[in-house]
Amino acid sequence: MISLTSILTWVAFFPLLGVVVILFIPRDRHNAIRWTALLASTVTFVISLVMLSQFDATDPDVQMAIRHPWFQLAGVEIAYSLGVDGLSILLVLLTTLLTPISILSTWTAIEERVKEFMAFFLLLEVGMVGVFVSLDLFLFYIFWEFTLVPMYFLIGIWGGPRKIYAAIKFFLYTMAGSILMLLAILWLGLRFETFSVPDLIAQGNIPPDIQTWLFLAFAAAFAIKVPMWPLHSWLPDAHVEAPTAGSVILAGVLLKMGTYGFLRFNIPMFPEAAARYAPWMAVLAVIGILYGAAVSYAQRDVKKLVAYSSVSHLGFVVLGLFALNSQGIQGGILQMVNHGLSTGALFIIVGMIYERRHTREMDDFGGLWRVMPVYAALTLIVTLSSMGLPGLNGFVGEFTILLGSFGSVAIGSSWFAGLAAIGVILAAIYLLYMFQKLFLGPLDKEENKILKDLTWREIVTLAPLIVLIFWIGLYPKPFFDLIAPAVDQLVSTLQAVVMVVH
Repeated sequence: MISLTSILTWVAFFPLLGVVVILFIPRDRHNAIRWTALLASTVTFVISLVMLSQFDATDPDVQMAIRHPWFQLAGVEIAYSLGVDGLSILLVLLTTLLTPISILSTWTAIEERVKEFMAFFLLLEVGMVGVFVSLDLFLFYIFWEFTLVPMYFLIGIWGGPRKIYAAIKFFLYTMAGSILMLLAILWLGLRFETFSVPDLIAQGNIPPDIQTWLFLAFAAAFAIKVPMWPLHSWLPDAHVEAPTAGSVILAGVLLKMGTYGFLRFNIPMFPEAAARYAPWMAVLAVIGILYGAAVSYAQRDVKKLVAYSSVSHLGFVVLGLFALNSQGIQGGILQMVNHGLSTGALFIIVGMIYERRHTREMDDFGGLWRVMPVYAALTLIVTLSSMGLPGLNGFVGEFTILLGSFGSVAIGSSWFAGLAAIGVILAAIYLLYMFQKLFLGPLDKEENKILKDLTWREIVTLAPLIVLIFWIGLYPKPFFDLIAPAVDQLVSTLQAVVMVVH
């Protein structure tokens, strides 16, 4: 029986049971391996729903906390400390939902070394969930770095023609930022004699000049992971070369580890530095929004277009978080989820057509609506969601972020919201252009005339994402209810600091 105190351990580590079982399945029994991985990840999602049912949405504090002493480092206790609150619960659910969907999406795409692929994928889920529930800086860092290893192999073994280059670039970029964060973590732990995140936030007596250096050290790691302009150049290579499931989980969850890091560590632990640097973070966010949109329009490879769109969409999230007010941060958290659903679905859609045609060049398509009407209809829904059409999920997040940034004292100017709004228009341009090139126009290529529409497996893969796209777009209240108390509590501690700094 799963107890309330151990439920986060179950959510984080249940996929390991799947890995153990897979290790004992003969290598040539591909379907048995796939079903084991799918079952393990689906049970993990069910456990996360149990966690959600036990979550008190009115309580702003950390819930279901578990803390056990682990070992001592230079006389400082490091603990196995987990917990979940309104800032992290939706991201845990997003991770456990996207993992089985990603596995299902790659059912027929991966035919070689299936055993290793599924083992690495479940290990990646362990690392990602661990990042979102860790309440000890040292434990967080272990999970943070652990996610690098399976993702490196997923890209490097099952990726495209330039997979080794993309995998090494991804690894080196992330490691470079992580080294600075490690130094900051060690300084905090030794200086305050604790690595506990709630304890460090509660003490709140880090000198402002030291806060600046710690803020920048943490920000380096998180900005690379997001990725923010100009630290984004690893992302298109990693996305384009990664297998479909790798792209889905990379865009859907791994990038959110960066924005979550800002939310969990930079803003509450270093509030004065966060308030001081908020305008600069907003500048980088807006540049990322406009740059990502402009470069997306220039792409002819559909997967690369979707990859660059992430730079633009996650610029909105960073802008919302550093508005440092309730609307901005709530919109930022919801937009993390929205981006995971919409862009994850776009990568699945790109993978589906790539399996059929083995090309992603837009010029190789046209008129697909006539031969693949179900595929075209689902793609249209996801495309409209990604560009922020009212009634779908993207609009709710972007509108709330623009509302928060427009009235933000911390970033100091409504121009940021105005320029970001241009990014919404640009998103409509490049996404509708992509849709037009693929689905409209004459069906004049013989290879496209014989394409088969979606199978039931492919429809089932996309169905949960489509349902959530409409649910959040039409009735976002349950999602805001989950995150509002924790965000309001965070903002209440920031307001005085923001007023002093600005």
